[in-house]
Amino acid sequence: MKTLIIVDMQNDFIDGALGTPEAQAIVPNVKKKIQEYDAREDAIIFTRDTHFENYLETNEGKNLPVKHCVMDTNGWEIADGLEVPYGRYINKPTFGWLGWKSLDFDDDIEIVGLCTDICVVSNALLLKANMPEVKISVDSALILGEMPRLAMV
Repeated sequence: MKTLIIVDMQNDFIDGALGTPEAQAIVPNVKKKIQEYDAREDAIIFTRDTHFENYLETNEGKNLPVKHCVMDTNGWEIADGLEVPYGRYINKPTFGWLGWKSLDFDDDIEIVGLCTDICVVSNALLLKANMPEVKISVDSALILGEMPRLAMV
């Protein structure tokens, strides 16, 4: 069985507080990728960047003063049309989720999603560090970095 990890395909990163036309443009192809995995009944995991109302008071919020992905808001939700009924959802309060080792991966992991230069790369590295025997790949057509835009905020 393969696993697809969809990193932070949330409204705030697509068309919300930190959204871009480029992020909006990859959504249909991410949806197609999810449908491929769904058709094979492979594992699908969504990560959600998860912050709280006090975000601007946190260390990250002081360095990136744009309130985003506040839990239980529309911006925190996965983009419409991407979710699958049996998908697993991981709320991560930082760039990379530290609990990857607790999951059981049988075979290959493929990663797609947003904030390539921060969140995608952090999670790919954490996965590889914790499971060096598992093949991990990133679909370069279905990722998008946000750092240049963030630097302009």
